[in-house]
Amino acid sequence: MNEVEKPFKMKKILVPVDFSKPSAHALHVAARIAEQLQAEIIVLHMMGISEAVLTKDEAQEYEEAKYYMNLARKRFKPFLNQPYLEHIKVREIVQNYKDFKELNKVAQEQHINLIVMGSHGTSGIGDFFLGSNTEKVVRSSDIPVLVVKMPNPDFKVENILFACDFTEDSVLAFKNVREFAANFSAKLNLVYINTPHYDFNSNTEIEERISKFFYKAGTIEQEVTIYNDYSVEHGLMNYSKKGSYDILAIPTRGRKPVLHFLLGSRSIGEDVANHANLPVLTFKI
Repeated sequence: MNEVEKPFKMKKILVPVDFSKPSAHALHVAARIAEQLQAEIIVLHMMGISEAVLTKDEAQEYEEAKYYMNLARKRFKPFLNQPYLEHIKVREIVQNYKDFKELNKVAQEQHINLIVMGSHGTSGIGDFFLGSNTEKVVRSSDIPVLVVKMPNPDFKVENILFACDFTEDSVLAFKNVREFAANFSAKLNLVYINTPHYDFNSNTEIEERISKFFYKAGTIEQEVTIYNDYSVEHGLMNYSKKGSYDILAIPTRGRKPVLHFLLGSRSIGEDVANHANLPVLTFKI
């Protein structure tokens, strides 16, 4: 790996919680990261007070909002009473946001460097995001989002798999994931999944694209594995089994769908999810 000199140090991690098991899994992973980086965790609960409350008269509205605010703060105490948080600085925030896209505003105000979220999804990599609050955050966030699906109490960042199409659009995501990896002195593995259906390329064409990619990135060429399979989802699932990866990192294109391989057929997506439980790190491009 061509390491980044003096990587930007991540100091603040935002964890949105709804007090569910998935958000508890995300908090545990965030704690492991915070421990490695001596970072602060900011735990955010978004109440989403109903319109019924907000349409009442001002005095009643205030009292009910205050009630729900206090109720949320009470739920924080047992939720955060975890031994793995004992030596980590944790701050709580309760906000009345109804739309998870507003999380980006909170992240900017709090100078957040990383968002860690739990996923309620039970199907494939595509459904890992789609139709969920996680999807809204991933598509709107200007900072990296780490999506955690399974409990991972021994989480560490030593081996990262970065998958992309190696077009010029993905250069910024590559630079960001390289910097992220440098924070942990982690190994960064690069893979291109070549399929007979979507954007098929010969080895020569792929190698030329990859050379141009590194030129645009302003770095020396690094090893990229070209892996052939029937679909990008299958290829990613099969290839990820070949190494002990801690994170799957991918670029996202803002409001457009998460990479094409996240939008494959539902049956393939479900198949992937049954085997691919890696935390997914997204970088907006």
